[in-house]
Amino acid sequence: MHLDALTAPLSSACPPRKALVLMGGGARTAYQAGALQALAQLLPDDSPFPFDILVGTSAGALNASFLAGQASHGVQAFQHLADFWLRLRSHAVYRLPRTPLSQWSRWATALGVTLSARSQGAVLDSMPLVDTLHHAIDLTGIDRALSSGTIHALAITASSYSSGVHWTFCQTADDMGATPWSRPGRRAELQPVTIEHLMASSAIPFIFPATPLWVDGGLEYFGDGSMRQISPLAPAVHMGATQVLAIGVGQPQRGALTLGASPHNRPTLGTIAGHAMASVFHDTLQADVEQLDRVNATVAALAESMRQALPFKQVQVLSMQPSASLDALAQAHVHELPSDLYRVLDGLGALSGGGAALSSYLLFEPSFVQALMHMGQADVMARRDEFLAFFASPLT
Repeated sequence: MHLDALTAPLSSACPPRKALVLMGGGARTAYQAGALQALAQLLPDDSPFPFDILVGTSAGALNASFLAGQASHGVQAFQHLADFWLRLRSHAVYRLPRTPLSQWSRWATALGVTLSARSQGAVLDSMPLVDTLHHAIDLTGIDRALSSGTIHALAITASSYSSGVHWTFCQTADDMGATPWSRPGRRAELQPVTIEHLMASSAIPFIFPATPLWVDGGLEYFGDGSMRQISPLAPAVHMGATQVLAIGVGQPQRGALTLGASPHNRPTLGTIAGHAMASVFHDTLQADVEQLDRVNATVAALAESMRQALPFKQVQVLSMQPSASLDALAQAHVHELPSDLYRVLDGLGALSGGGAALSSYLLFEPSFVQALMHMGQADVMARRDEFLAFFASPLT
């Protein structure tokens, strides 16, 4: 990873800015809503919105954009996000393609899924999510928050199937003078965030259809921003962040991946599917945090005269991830999947072995969402002093 992936040229007059970076993970990102709801409880009720920069990937992009649209409400924006997740249901996110016999036969349903996969490269229809986002995301609210200075920037990431490039789409106020950047395999472009950008960022491969977007004057097809994401903190740093709160939902230790299966047996379809999905959402956050810590330590060790001569600033990062296995949590709620989807996945053997890991990305149902949110709340409260210190002492 290059140094400039984590440290961007900043003017000495650049004010301290806090960034919120939200990683992707489908339904798992309800954890972020719970964590942020708890964070709001640590701040005064009348506090202004505490972040200047919002960066989101996949379903984390939906959370970031929702918050940007609600930022004018101050810390109440976090409660609004929690309320949104508590109202959400799977049928508002996706539906299975149907055939005339789907309601009587899981094989007929599977046939519809097969035909859909062949025609649009995805097994589920994500049009319900389009309607949900149009009602939930306040795009004009994002414009107001940017123009009023409530937030400095919103950035959404997506991965181009056409070129293989990982793109960051940035929206800032017109007078901010922001400039895009280009690194090997990573590009940025200034564009107003739209529902199409959000659909592209959250288009889980094989699950949701690719979304076309215009970049560099041409049309390219995009999928989930978690794919090929090698430096999730870079967009925030490029846009001037001096402090970053990053919330991921990945877990390097995947002990629940083979729940109920012997490690010596051939992996089931469910185990393979869960492992493949975990690979798509492979969380590079911790590696990026460790790299940034090393850069910070190097800069801090330099003589003051050398630090002043360098066009870089130290960036403080506070990161968090779930404290318990989300695969195991999903195992306890897998029967809450929509019945037609459950029948198909069960019939294909995709729920055996570690199949609950796969379902955890698709379980937009109340009890699973609430369990995730409760975990996020508990994890923040367990680190209460760290969060209070983060907001009490801006890095200059």
